[in-house]
Amino acid sequence: MMTPEEYLASLNDGREVYIYGQKVADVSRHPAFRNSAYSMSRLYEALHHPDSQELMTDIDPEGYRTHRYFMPSRSCEDLLKARDAIAHWSRLTYGFMGRTPDYKAGFTATLKSDPHLYAPFHDNALNWYRQSARKVLFLNHVLVNPPAGRARAASEMRDLYLHVEKETDAGIIVRGAKMVATSAAISNATFVAQNSAAQYQPGGEEDFALCFILPMNAPNLKIICRRSYEAAALSPFDNPLSSRFDENDSVLIFDGVFVPWENVLIYRDIERARSFYSASGFLNRYPLQSGTRLAVKMDFICGLLAKVLESNGSDGFRGVRARLADIVALRNLMWSLTESLCHNPEPRRDGSVVPRLEAAATVRYFGTQMMSQLKPVFNTILGGSPIMQVSSWLDLANPELKDLIGCYFQGTDQEAVDRLKLIKLLWDALGSEFGGRHELYEHNYAGNNEQVRLDMLRHCESSGVLEQCRALVDDCMADYTTDGWARPGWQFDGACRDRV
Repeated sequence: MMTPEEYLASLNDGREVYIYGQKVADVSRHPAFRNSAYSMSRLYEALHHPDSQELMTDIDPEGYRTHRYFMPSRSCEDLLKARDAIAHWSRLTYGFMGRTPDYKAGFTATLKSDPHLYAPFHDNALNWYRQSARKVLFLNHVLVNPPAGRARAASEMRDLYLHVEKETDAGIIVRGAKMVATSAAISNATFVAQNSAAQYQPGGEEDFALCFILPMNAPNLKIICRRSYEAAALSPFDNPLSSRFDENDSVLIFDGVFVPWENVLIYRDIERARSFYSASGFLNRYPLQSGTRLAVKMDFICGLLAKVLESNGSDGFRGVRARLADIVALRNLMWSLTESLCHNPEPRRDGSVVPRLEAAATVRYFGTQMMSQLKPVFNTILGGSPIMQVSSWLDLANPELKDLIGCYFQGTDQEAVDRLKLIKLLWDALGSEFGGRHELYEHNYAGNNEQVRLDMLRHCESSGVLEQCRALVDDCMADYTTDGWARPGWQFDGACRDRV
């Protein structure tokens, strides 16, 4: 397993990261990424720290110590322990870093469970499992084509969409763009595949049906980053979250990138490129990480809202308490769903287990609704109090303002500096551009909203759950006919027809 120092050193590998018109020389020290990279290094520290190593790690089937979620689970108890390891990491970022290394471990662990799904590249699958588990590699992923020409056939968008340009004895050369590569600048490799909703036509679009893993320092791979919230942060006091937990999102441009055959998992196979999500167990596994991380985030949000209401002096109002209870209920729901994911798991053919698809689909469904239910409460019970801030920590140091701020910005039984510290934390979490990006992320990280719903319905249909629901209605309707009860016990006085 990488140490914190090894992780940070791994980022200085010659990768091509671009931000604000410049190529980044050292990601781990650049003002746009250094605090986020350090936040990530603290996760690796937890793997080795004597107080948390037993909670976080175990010995994998090949005899190496690794993060519990980076290897296949063999029982309900293993899943619960993996959930607790995920939660420990999430608490180190208060739930605000969603694509930590354990997210993609939801996929890489399945490479050990069923490598033959990727035949003839099954040896590649096993090798990437070993690399991932032994080092606890940090992978990002890119699944989506650029948002242009969505109504056109992929073959018409060859100048934009990622595709095979050339095949050689040593590998393939690919060209095109993919998004959204969250934390690409500070991760070790990217997992490249197709969105499960992508529709490619056999006989003409096989060049787009690819799945491979690629180190971030691959020649001709360009990492084009969005604006950095970390670099824009005024101070820890003003931006306590965005200054250290900014998962910078990127577009990856493959400008004639060579991919060795040993990195390829699926090649020009449209059906396999579409179906491996469910066939591999990834759809079953990844909601355990995303759901647990969101549950931790909801813990934080509940505590934050409760403290602001206390500062406002409105925490005892009946209506306010009722709306806070709505948020607590969402928090309880997410933790209950993580329990459901771990209990009564689904067996795989190698003897490992994964959460059942019905439970996983439910986490995806409710997880994408959390922010839309949270924001109206935020807007309603806090009124204008989140806006009552000073411009920055510098105002507190101004002798002309210090006493005035101390008087007029105080909270209920709370000094002004403590209230401002709390309000700025609230604003960074929910009201800032960083908060807006998080709202967008929570809505969309599981896929487009329609697909999330259709997946859940399809799982219920294929597993027989919906048929059981129909059968329950049929049982009820079989109890009676137009002549009365069809089964003995209940009574019906036919004479009541005279009263109609």
